[in-house]
Amino acid sequence: MDQQAASGGTRPRVLVDATAIPADRGGVGRYLDALLPELDRLEADLVVVCQARDADLMAAACPRGRVVALHPRYARRAVRLVWEQVGLPRLARRVRADVVFSPHYTMPLLTRRPVVVTLHDATFFSHPELHTRTKRVFFRTATRVAVRRARALVVPSQATRDEVVRFTGAAADRFTVALHGVDPAVFHPVEPAEAERVAAGLGLAGRPYVAFLGTLEPRKNVPALVRGWVAAIADAPEPPALVLAGGPGWDDEVGPAIDGVPAGLDVLRTGYLPLGDLAGLLAGARVVAYPSRGEGFGLPVLEAMACGAAVLTSAELSLSEVGGDAVAYCGTSDAEIAAGLRALLADADARSALGAAALARSREFTWASSARAHLGALRSAARRR
Repeated sequence: MDQQAASGGTRPRVLVDATAIPADRGGVGRYLDALLPELDRLEADLVVVCQARDADLMAAACPRGRVVALHPRYARRAVRLVWEQVGLPRLARRVRADVVFSPHYTMPLLTRRPVVVTLHDATFFSHPELHTRTKRVFFRTATRVAVRRARALVVPSQATRDEVVRFTGAAADRFTVALHGVDPAVFHPVEPAEAERVAAGLGLAGRPYVAFLGTLEPRKNVPALVRGWVAAIADAPEPPALVLAGGPGWDDEVGPAIDGVPAGLDVLRTGYLPLGDLAGLLAGARVVAYPSRGEGFGLPVLEAMACGAAVLTSAELSLSEVGGDAVAYCGTSDAEIAAGLRALLADADARSALGAAALARSREFTWASSARAHLGALRSAARRR
């Protein structure tokens, strides 16, 4: 694994801008919720600024650090972005920060402090058709600004680094590749009774199912998954259901794809599931299918691997960095997804072997290792102030 090690050096004071965390804890929320406790354990000198609703969570995550809660009027995105440009530099001066950590693309421009920015993926450049025009313009602009102005850049995979370099012309040595980790306290193999509990709660007691976990957005390729699943199991004597777990997203083709499912086959859209149910969902699935058209990292694949699931995913962008030889791969078309599902559903031994290999590989990805890489980038930026 290409996980850059942290460098030695002093203990810089790091101002972490956690104000972009969404209320539903998706995306950057999951990233910071896992990363900050590990940075705190490394005794990083952290000052975390966050939305008022997150103050208690941040204080629990960083008991050695200091938490600054914004007034609720800054919760709206447009107002928060204005505060980032005006209020964040003032706060950096007030707390005497040595470096500012901006973990979600955007950064303050009017500060003399060095800034380290995390760029989570480059699909806004490589797959623009998979994003709304507003997001495409916003995140392309933010990425280009960060490439020009940030002291250092953090990315979650080599693929993301290479794509940002390709589309922006940035120098590769400005990036720290900090692979994501997985929390084994949340994502782990479960006893049969736990998998049965979760299945029963979904109305699937005693029934096999294929699971997908993620936001239903265009790059996740869910309509093709629905059609591929239908083709793979339509003639099966005991056809597995398809469970689509995660936020509703903005893919307008998901509904029509589900409407086209023949009678007698079951698709469940669960929305967000409690975090405590995810291990049971993933471990209990015959196959976890994630045929994405492009990812900056692909955290749901790693989470399924940590549960010992047999995973079918695409090899697009970063996903092969995560899955290695421990998952099965397919293309992104309906027919290719169907062929991959059909092969795995028919071969219990292959599923068992993949699950064991996936669990072993998942243990190589830790948030402690990711935190060390982040701290190296932060220390290096602070030294070059």
